[in-house]
Amino acid sequence: MKILVLNCGSSSIKYQLFNMDGTEWDVLVAGVVEKIGLKGSFLKHQKDGKKVLLEGEILDHQAGIDYILGVLLSEKHGCIASLDEIDAVGHRVVHGGEEFNSSVYITDDVIKKMEECIDLAPLHNPPNLKGIEAITQLLPNVPQCGVFDTAFHQTMPKKAYMYAIPKTLYNQYGIRRYGFHGTSHRYVSSRACDMLGVDYKEQKIISCHLGNGASIAAIQNGESVDTSMGFTPLEGLVMGTRAGDLDLGAVTYIMDKEKIGTRSASVLFNKHSGLLGLTGISSDMREIQDAASEGDEIAQLGLDVYDYRVKKYIGAYAAAMGGVDILIFTGGIGENSGFRREVICKDLEFLGIEVNKEVNIGVIGDEKVVSTENSKTTVMVVPTNEELVIALDTKNIVEELANR
Repeated sequence: MKILVLNCGSSSIKYQLFNMDGTEWDVLVAGVVEKIGLKGSFLKHQKDGKKVLLEGEILDHQAGIDYILGVLLSEKHGCIASLDEIDAVGHRVVHGGEEFNSSVYITDDVIKKMEECIDLAPLHNPPNLKGIEAITQLLPNVPQCGVFDTAFHQTMPKKAYMYAIPKTLYNQYGIRRYGFHGTSHRYVSSRACDMLGVDYKEQKIISCHLGNGASIAAIQNGESVDTSMGFTPLEGLVMGTRAGDLDLGAVTYIMDKEKIGTRSASVLFNKHSGLLGLTGISSDMREIQDAASEGDEIAQLGLDVYDYRVKKYIGAYAAAMGGVDILIFTGGIGENSGFRREVICKDLEFLGIEVNKEVNIGVIGDEKVVSTENSKTTVMVVPTNEELVIALDTKNIVEELANR
Protein backbone atom coordinates (compact mmCIF):
# COMPACT_ATOMS: atom_id res chain seq x y z
CA MET A 1 0.00 0.00 0.00
CA LYS A 2 1.36 3.41 -1.00
CA ILE A 3 0.37 6.27 1.30
CA LEU A 4 1.02 9.95 0.69
CA VAL A 5 1.47 11.93 3.90
CA LEU A 6 0.83 15.68 3.76
CA ASN A 7 1.56 18.38 6.34
CA CYS A 8 0.10 21.64 5.04
CA GLY A 9 1.20 24.90 6.64
CA SER A 10 0.10 28.42 5.79
CA SER A 11 2.67 28.75 2.98
CA SER A 12 4.25 25.30 2.80
CA ILE A 13 3.46 21.62 2.21
CA LYS A 14 5.69 18.87 3.56
CA TYR A 15 5.20 15.47 1.97
CA GLN A 16 6.40 11.87 2.09
CA LEU A 17 5.29 8.88 0.05
CA PHE A 18 5.42 5.65 2.05
CA ASN A 19 5.37 2.10 0.77
CA MET A 20 3.65 0.06 3.49
CA ASP A 21 3.98 -3.72 3.22
CA GLY A 22 2.55 -5.46 6.27
CA THR A 23 4.66 -4.32 9.22
CA GLU A 24 7.48 -3.20 6.91
CA TRP A 25 7.70 0.29 5.45
CA ASP A 26 10.03 2.62 3.59
CA VAL A 27 9.95 6.20 2.34
CA LEU A 28 10.02 6.34 -1.45
CA VAL A 29 10.35 10.13 -1.76
CA ALA A 30 10.05 13.18 0.48
CA GLY A 31 10.11 16.93 0.12
CA VAL A 32 8.58 20.29 0.81
CA VAL A 33 6.90 23.05 -1.17
CA GLU A 34 7.82 26.50 0.17
CA LYS A 35 6.51 30.06 -0.30
CA ILE A 36 3.07 29.11 -1.60
CA GLY A 37 1.34 32.21 -2.93
CA LEU A 38 4.56 34.21 -2.63
CA LYS A 39 7.29 35.28 -5.01
CA GLY A 40 10.06 32.73 -5.44
CA SER A 41 8.08 29.59 -4.56
CA PHE A 42 9.86 26.28 -5.01
CA LEU A 43 9.80 22.54 -4.30
CA LYS A 44 12.66 20.67 -2.61
CA HIS A 45 12.50 16.97 -3.44
CA GLN A 46 14.54 14.00 -2.23
CA LYS A 47 14.78 10.51 -3.66
CA ASP A 48 17.38 7.84 -2.85
CA GLY A 49 19.40 10.40 -0.91
CA LYS A 50 19.60 12.76 -3.89
CA LYS A 51 18.09 16.23 -3.56
CA VAL A 52 16.75 18.52 -6.26
CA LEU A 53 15.34 22.07 -6.17
CA LEU A 54 12.49 22.84 -8.58
CA GLU A 55 11.31 26.43 -8.92
CA GLY A 56 7.94 27.53 -10.21
CA GLU A 57 4.91 29.72 -9.62
CA ILE A 58 2.77 28.03 -6.95
CA LEU A 59 -0.25 30.21 -6.22
CA ASP A 60 -2.19 28.07 -3.74
CA HIS A 61 -2.25 24.71 -1.94
CA GLN A 62 -4.04 22.92 -4.77
CA ALA A 63 -1.36 24.07 -7.20
CA GLY A 64 1.29 22.96 -4.70
CA ILE A 65 -0.18 19.48 -4.32
CA ASP A 66 -0.68 19.23 -8.09
CA TYR A 67 3.02 20.07 -8.44
CA ILE A 68 3.92 17.35 -5.92
CA LEU A 69 1.85 14.77 -7.79
CA GLY A 70 3.55 15.77 -11.03
CA VAL A 71 6.98 15.21 -9.50
CA LEU A 72 5.90 11.81 -8.14
CA LEU A 73 5.00 10.84 -11.73
CA SER A 74 8.11 12.21 -13.40
CA GLU A 75 10.54 9.72 -14.94
CA LYS A 76 13.57 11.51 -13.52
CA HIS A 77 12.47 12.32 -9.96
CA GLY A 78 9.36 10.23 -9.40
CA CYS A 79 8.60 6.74 -8.15
CA ILE A 80 5.15 5.87 -9.50
CA ALA A 81 3.82 5.33 -13.02
CA SER A 82 0.24 6.35 -12.26
CA LEU A 83 -1.65 8.28 -9.60
CA ASP A 84 -3.76 5.13 -9.21
CA GLU A 85 -0.80 3.71 -7.27
CA ILE A 86 -1.58 6.10 -4.37
CA ASP A 87 -3.88 4.06 -2.14
CA ALA A 88 -4.56 6.68 0.54
CA VAL A 89 -3.57 10.13 1.79
CA GLY A 90 -2.89 10.93 5.44
CA HIS A 91 -3.06 14.52 6.67
CA ARG A 92 -1.53 16.09 9.73
CA VAL A 93 -4.22 18.18 11.42
CA VAL A 94 -3.14 20.41 14.29
CA HIS A 95 -6.33 20.83 16.31
CA GLY A 96 -9.15 18.35 16.80
CA GLY A 97 -10.67 20.02 19.84
CA GLU A 98 -12.68 17.62 21.99
CA GLU A 99 -14.30 16.08 18.93
CA PHE A 100 -11.41 13.81 18.00
CA ASN A 101 -9.51 11.53 20.37
CA SER A 102 -8.06 9.38 17.59
CA SER A 103 -7.23 9.46 13.91
CA VAL A 104 -10.23 9.34 11.57
CA TYR A 105 -11.38 8.59 8.04
CA ILE A 106 -12.26 11.96 6.51
CA THR A 107 -15.91 12.45 5.56
CA ASP A 108 -18.02 15.55 4.97
CA ASP A 109 -19.14 15.35 8.62
CA VAL A 110 -15.52 15.18 9.82
CA ILE A 111 -14.61 18.20 7.67
CA LYS A 112 -17.52 20.14 9.18
CA LYS A 113 -16.30 19.35 12.69
CA MET A 114 -12.74 20.32 11.72
CA GLU A 115 -14.07 23.64 10.45
CA GLU A 116 -15.69 24.19 13.85
CA CYS A 117 -12.19 23.90 15.38
CA ILE A 118 -10.78 26.75 13.26
CA ASP A 119 -11.30 29.27 16.07
CA LEU A 120 -9.06 27.11 18.26
CA ALA A 121 -6.25 27.01 15.67
CA PRO A 122 -6.81 29.85 13.19
CA LEU A 123 -3.25 29.68 11.82
CA HIS A 124 -3.04 25.90 11.41
CA ASN A 125 -6.40 24.27 10.70
CA PRO A 126 -7.30 26.35 7.58
CA PRO A 127 -4.22 25.20 5.60
CA ASN A 128 -4.78 21.63 6.86
CA LEU A 129 -8.29 21.83 5.40
CA LYS A 130 -6.95 23.30 2.16
CA GLY A 131 -4.80 20.20 1.75
CA ILE A 132 -7.83 17.95 2.22
CA GLU A 133 -9.84 20.01 -0.27
CA ALA A 134 -7.02 19.87 -2.82
CA ILE A 135 -6.77 16.08 -2.63
CA THR A 136 -10.55 15.84 -2.93
CA GLN A 137 -10.31 17.76 -6.20
CA LEU A 138 -7.19 16.09 -7.59
CA LEU A 139 -7.66 12.52 -6.32
CA PRO A 140 -11.42 12.28 -5.71
CA ASN A 141 -11.50 8.50 -5.31
CA VAL A 142 -8.57 8.19 -2.90
CA PRO A 143 -9.47 7.75 0.81
CA GLN A 144 -8.15 10.41 3.16
CA CYS A 145 -7.45 10.25 6.90
CA GLY A 146 -6.78 12.95 9.49
CA VAL A 147 -4.26 12.54 12.31
CA PHE A 148 -4.60 15.17 15.04
CA ASP A 149 -1.81 16.70 17.16
CA THR A 150 -4.23 17.09 20.04
CA ALA A 151 -5.80 13.60 19.97
CA PHE A 152 -3.17 11.81 22.08
CA HIS A 153 -3.73 14.23 24.96
CA GLN A 154 -7.49 13.67 25.12
CA THR A 155 -6.83 11.08 27.83
CA MET A 156 -5.77 13.82 30.26
CA PRO A 157 -7.98 13.92 33.37
CA LYS A 158 -10.06 17.02 34.07
CA LYS A 159 -7.76 18.05 36.92
CA ALA A 160 -4.97 18.37 34.34
CA TYR A 161 -6.81 20.12 31.53
CA MET A 162 -9.23 22.50 33.25
CA TYR A 163 -8.25 26.13 33.85
CA ALA A 164 -9.37 27.94 37.01
CA ILE A 165 -11.58 30.39 35.12
CA PRO A 166 -15.39 30.65 35.09
CA LYS A 167 -16.67 27.30 33.85
CA THR A 168 -19.05 29.07 31.49
CA LEU A 169 -16.01 29.99 29.36
CA TYR A 170 -15.17 26.32 29.00
CA ASN A 171 -18.78 25.40 28.28
CA GLN A 172 -19.24 28.14 25.69
CA TYR A 173 -15.84 28.38 24.01
CA GLY A 174 -14.02 25.16 24.89
CA ILE A 175 -11.26 26.99 26.74
CA ARG A 176 -9.16 24.29 28.36
CA ARG A 177 -5.73 22.73 27.97
CA TYR A 178 -5.48 20.60 24.81
CA GLY A 179 -1.76 20.00 24.36
CA PHE A 180 0.11 19.53 21.08
CA HIS A 181 2.95 17.46 19.61
CA GLY A 182 0.75 14.49 20.49
CA THR A 183 1.79 12.45 17.45
CA SER A 184 5.45 12.91 18.37
CA HIS A 185 4.98 12.06 22.06
CA ARG A 186 2.92 9.01 21.13
CA TYR A 187 5.54 7.74 18.69
CA VAL A 188 8.67 8.19 20.82
CA SER A 189 7.09 6.81 24.00
CA SER A 190 5.90 3.68 22.21
CA ARG A 191 9.17 3.31 20.31
CA ALA A 192 11.20 3.64 23.53
CA CYS A 193 9.28 0.75 25.09
CA ASP A 194 9.82 -1.34 21.95
CA MET A 195 13.56 -0.66 22.17
CA LEU A 196 13.69 -1.65 25.83
CA GLY A 197 11.36 -4.63 25.47
CA VAL A 198 9.01 -3.39 28.20
CA ASP A 199 5.23 -3.15 28.36
CA TYR A 200 4.07 0.31 27.23
CA LYS A 201 0.98 -0.07 29.39
CA GLU A 202 3.04 -0.43 32.58
CA GLN A 203 5.49 2.47 32.28
CA LYS A 204 5.72 6.00 33.66
CA ILE A 205 7.28 8.03 30.86
CA ILE A 206 8.30 11.68 30.52
CA SER A 207 8.73 12.69 26.88
CA CYS A 208 10.62 15.92 26.11
CA HIS A 209 10.03 17.20 22.56
CA LEU A 210 12.60 19.99 22.37
CA GLY A 211 12.75 21.92 19.12
CA ASN A 212 11.90 25.45 18.00
CA GLY A 213 8.51 24.52 19.42
CA ALA A 214 8.82 22.49 22.61
CA SER A 215 6.62 20.52 24.96
CA ILE A 216 6.80 17.82 27.61
CA ALA A 217 4.28 15.06 28.19
CA ALA A 218 3.64 12.80 31.16
CA ILE A 219 2.59 9.37 29.86
CA GLN A 220 1.36 6.79 32.35
CA ASN A 221 0.33 3.27 31.37
CA GLY A 222 0.23 4.22 27.69
CA GLU A 223 -1.89 7.36 28.11
CA SER A 224 -1.07 11.06 28.24
CA VAL A 225 -1.96 12.36 31.70
CA ASP A 226 -0.47 15.84 31.38
CA THR A 227 1.44 18.02 28.94
CA SER A 228 3.05 21.44 29.01
CA MET A 229 1.30 23.12 26.07
CA GLY A 230 -2.21 24.30 26.78
CA PHE A 231 -5.14 25.94 24.98
CA THR A 232 -2.58 27.01 22.37
CA PRO A 233 1.04 25.96 21.73
CA LEU A 234 2.14 29.10 23.60
CA GLU A 235 1.96 27.70 27.13
CA GLY A 236 4.72 25.77 28.83
CA LEU A 237 8.42 25.68 28.01
CA VAL A 238 10.58 28.51 26.71
CA MET A 239 10.73 28.03 22.93
CA GLY A 240 12.49 29.57 19.96
CA THR A 241 10.11 32.54 19.68
CA ARG A 242 7.31 31.66 22.15
CA ALA A 243 7.32 32.93 25.72
CA GLY A 244 5.92 29.80 27.34
CA ASP A 245 4.52 30.17 30.87
CA LEU A 246 3.86 33.84 31.59
CA ASP A 247 1.87 35.64 34.29
CA LEU A 248 -1.42 36.82 32.78
CA GLY A 249 -1.02 39.99 34.82
CA ALA A 250 2.22 40.68 32.97
CA VAL A 251 0.40 40.20 29.66
CA THR A 252 -2.30 42.79 30.43
CA TYR A 253 0.32 45.13 31.97
CA ILE A 254 2.43 45.02 28.79
CA MET A 255 -0.64 45.57 26.63
CA ASP A 256 -1.57 48.64 28.67
CA LYS A 257 1.93 50.10 28.71
CA GLU A 258 2.65 49.42 25.03
CA LYS A 259 -0.92 50.34 24.01
CA ILE A 260 -1.32 47.22 21.89
CA GLY A 261 -4.35 45.05 21.16
CA THR A 262 -4.80 41.31 21.19
CA ARG A 263 -3.39 40.71 17.70
CA SER A 264 -0.18 42.60 18.44
CA ALA A 265 0.11 40.88 21.80
CA SER A 266 -0.25 37.49 20.14
CA VAL A 267 2.55 38.33 17.69
CA LEU A 268 4.73 39.62 20.54
CA PHE A 269 4.43 36.49 22.67
CA ASN A 270 4.42 33.98 19.79
CA LYS A 271 6.93 35.48 17.36
CA HIS A 272 9.22 37.84 19.26
CA SER A 273 9.65 36.20 22.66
CA GLY A 274 11.23 32.95 23.83
CA LEU A 275 14.96 32.57 23.26
CA LEU A 276 14.87 35.23 20.54
CA GLY A 277 13.27 37.82 22.79
CA LEU A 278 15.25 36.93 25.90
CA THR A 279 18.67 36.96 24.26
CA GLY A 280 18.16 39.29 21.30
CA ILE A 281 20.46 36.95 19.36
CA SER A 282 18.44 34.27 17.61
CA SER A 283 15.68 31.70 17.96
CA ASP A 284 18.21 29.04 16.90
CA MET A 285 19.65 27.15 19.88
CA ARG A 286 22.91 26.51 18.02
CA GLU A 287 23.61 30.22 17.59
CA ILE A 288 22.82 30.93 21.23
CA GLN A 289 25.09 28.08 22.37
CA ASP A 290 27.88 29.46 20.17
CA ALA A 291 27.45 32.94 21.65
CA ALA A 292 27.44 31.55 25.20
CA SER A 293 30.63 29.60 24.53
CA GLU A 294 32.27 32.89 23.57
CA GLY A 295 31.31 34.45 26.89
CA ASP A 296 28.07 36.22 26.02
CA GLU A 297 26.28 36.51 29.39
CA ILE A 298 22.84 37.17 27.91
CA ALA A 299 23.14 34.06 25.74
CA GLN A 300 24.10 32.04 28.81
CA LEU A 301 21.11 33.46 30.68
CA GLY A 302 18.84 32.32 27.85
CA LEU A 303 20.25 28.79 28.10
CA ASP A 304 19.89 28.79 31.89
CA VAL A 305 16.24 29.84 31.69
CA TYR A 306 15.55 27.25 28.97
CA ASP A 307 17.18 24.38 30.87
CA TYR A 308 15.60 25.37 34.18
CA ARG A 309 12.08 25.36 32.73
CA VAL A 310 12.56 21.87 31.24
CA LYS A 311 14.02 20.57 34.52
CA LYS A 312 11.06 21.94 36.49
CA TYR A 313 8.53 20.21 34.26
CA ILE A 314 10.39 16.91 34.53
CA GLY A 315 10.24 17.18 38.31
CA ALA A 316 6.58 18.17 38.27
CA TYR A 317 5.55 15.27 36.05
CA ALA A 318 7.56 12.78 38.09
CA ALA A 319 5.61 14.03 41.11
CA ALA A 320 2.29 13.81 39.24
CA MET A 321 2.89 10.18 38.26
CA GLY A 322 4.59 9.12 41.50
CA GLY A 323 7.89 8.46 39.76
CA VAL A 324 9.38 8.00 36.30
CA ASP A 325 10.67 4.89 34.56
CA ILE A 326 11.76 6.38 31.23
CA LEU A 327 12.88 9.90 30.30
CA ILE A 328 12.96 10.59 26.54
CA PHE A 329 14.56 13.41 24.57
CA THR A 330 13.39 14.10 21.01
CA GLY A 331 13.00 17.01 18.58
CA GLY A 332 15.82 19.01 16.97
CA ILE A 333 17.43 20.06 20.26
CA GLY A 334 16.53 16.95 22.22
CA GLU A 335 17.99 14.64 19.57
CA ASN A 336 21.12 16.61 18.70
CA SER A 337 22.39 18.47 21.76
CA GLY A 338 24.09 16.14 24.21
CA PHE A 339 25.20 19.09 26.32
CA ARG A 340 21.64 20.37 26.77
CA ARG A 341 20.52 16.88 27.79
CA GLU A 342 23.34 16.66 30.32
CA VAL A 343 22.63 20.06 31.85
CA ILE A 344 18.89 19.39 32.06
CA CYS A 345 19.46 16.06 33.83
CA LYS A 346 22.05 17.46 36.24
CA ASP A 347 20.90 17.28 39.90
CA LEU A 348 17.99 14.97 39.04
CA GLU A 349 19.74 12.00 40.66
CA PHE A 350 17.08 12.05 43.39
CA LEU A 351 14.65 10.86 40.70
CA GLY A 352 16.98 8.02 39.79
CA ILE A 353 18.28 9.88 36.71
CA GLU A 354 21.98 9.39 35.97
CA VAL A 355 23.38 10.23 32.53
CA ASN A 356 26.41 8.49 31.06
CA LYS A 357 28.30 11.61 29.98
CA GLU A 358 30.62 9.88 27.52
CA VAL A 359 27.82 8.05 25.73
CA ASN A 360 25.40 10.98 25.84
CA ILE A 361 27.69 13.60 24.33
CA GLY A 362 28.28 11.47 21.23
CA VAL A 363 24.61 10.84 20.43
CA ILE A 364 23.35 13.02 17.59
CA GLY A 365 20.04 12.04 16.03
CA ASP A 366 20.35 8.34 16.89
CA GLU A 367 18.22 5.97 18.97
CA LYS A 368 20.23 5.36 22.12
CA VAL A 369 20.05 4.79 25.85
CA VAL A 370 22.23 7.50 27.40
CA SER A 371 21.81 6.71 31.11
CA THR A 372 24.26 4.73 33.22
CA GLU A 373 23.76 1.06 34.04
CA ASN A 374 22.96 2.04 37.63
CA SER A 375 20.36 4.67 36.68
CA LYS A 376 16.95 3.69 38.04
CA THR A 377 15.34 5.83 35.32
CA THR A 378 16.28 4.95 31.75
CA VAL A 379 17.25 8.11 29.84
CA MET A 380 16.92 7.82 26.07
CA VAL A 381 17.25 9.71 22.81
CA VAL A 382 14.54 8.70 20.35
CA PRO A 383 14.27 10.63 17.05
CA THR A 384 10.64 11.43 16.34
CA ASN A 385 8.80 10.26 13.23
CA GLU A 386 5.39 11.89 13.07
CA GLU A 387 5.00 11.13 9.36
CA LEU A 388 5.34 7.41 10.02
CA VAL A 389 2.59 7.57 12.66
CA ILE A 390 0.32 9.33 10.15
CA ALA A 391 1.09 6.69 7.51
CA LEU A 392 0.48 3.78 9.91
CA ASP A 393 -2.78 5.25 11.23
CA THR A 394 -3.96 5.87 7.67
CA LYS A 395 -3.07 2.32 6.65
CA ASN A 396 -4.93 0.83 9.62
CA ILE A 397 -8.06 2.95 9.06
CA VAL A 398 -8.22 2.16 5.33
CA GLU A 399 -7.72 -1.56 5.95
CA GLU A 400 -10.42 -1.60 8.62
CA LEU A 401 -12.85 0.09 6.23
CA ALA A 402 -12.03 -2.42 3.51
CA ASN A 403 -12.70 -5.36 5.85
CA ARG A 404 -16.13 -4.15 6.98
